[in-house]
Amino acid sequence: MSTYYGTYGQKVQYLSSDPSPVQNGQVWYNSTSGILKYSTVTTVGVFSSGGNLNTARFSGASFGTNTAALVAAGNGPSTASEKYNGTTWTTTPSVNTGVSSTGGFGSSTAGIKAGGNDPTGFTAATESWNNTSWTSVNSLNNARRETEGTAASSPQTAGLIFGGYQPPGTPSAFTESWNGTSWTSVNALGTARYSPGGAGIQTAALCFGGETPVTTPVANTESWNGTSWTSVNSLNSAKRNIASAGLQTDALAMGGNGPPNAATTTLEIWNGTSWTISPVSMSTARESGQGAGTNTAALVAGGGPSAIATTEIYTGPGVQVTKTVTVS
Repeated sequence: MSTYYGTYGQKVQYLSSDPSPVQNGQVWYNSTSGILKYSTVTTVGVFSSGGNLNTARFSGASFGTNTAALVAAGNGPSTASEKYNGTTWTTTPSVNTGVSSTGGFGSSTAGIKAGGNDPTGFTAATESWNNTSWTSVNSLNNARRETEGTAASSPQTAGLIFGGYQPPGTPSAFTESWNGTSWTSVNALGTARYSPGGAGIQTAALCFGGETPVTTPVANTESWNGTSWTSVNSLNSAKRNIASAGLQTDALAMGGNGPPNAATTTLEIWNGTSWTISPVSMSTARESGQGAGTNTAALVAGGGPSAIATTEIYTGPGVQVTKTVTVS
């Protein structure tokens, strides 16, 4: 009978803690946790559990990476803001006005939150995060909620907010560009919608899914070139309230709500040309989750329809991960 030593010419390491750095193919026994582990490269990607939010929520603004993210506001409407370091969420100073169904962009240390629903109704209010506090800045030109913003790679001084639900209650095609000081109305989406997913930067963005009148989810996708929107290949399934991450050329659509009006665990991956349904999915069905990160390193935190606090971390194909050996 072959043995690990006989095959690889070395014994399984007996360690009190996980090694760092880890080499692909390395096997070790963690004597502190009593777990046998090994390192491998993902082939199709994987979702794993992250730390829980301190405030369970959905429909908040989110931006950053899967090891440095920020989530702010959300259903309630909430003023809560918190930051993720790759392991745990830490409460940060609150936003100035509680708001739900809001959009945003930036990094965990410098971001923008715009629009939504505050206690008085639809709002155009914008707040800026500087890693210490939130400051009210110039408002959107058009008050609306359930907007989407460009994703984690967008700096605080350059981003887009698009779509939404505008008074007195109709889907919006508005697109507005932020220059670090004020908003400018630019060319509108081809399809007015609210609660879409979004990815990219100010000059190269992607808008996908969302909802049109009479609670009708859509699957269509539009690409922004810095001047105008162009229709491209649609999602495989119509859905709204999507958690998103990535760039215009490689994006993720995580979860969402689609027919028959139910939250989903589905992950769809955009390769710059078309959407593919991933063979892996989230552990928890969720809609209106807060997404952040890239196409190979993302997170989705919280979500609905009833506010939850759990976080799931996505690691894409070709990335080295540590796995546990189990015996059943």
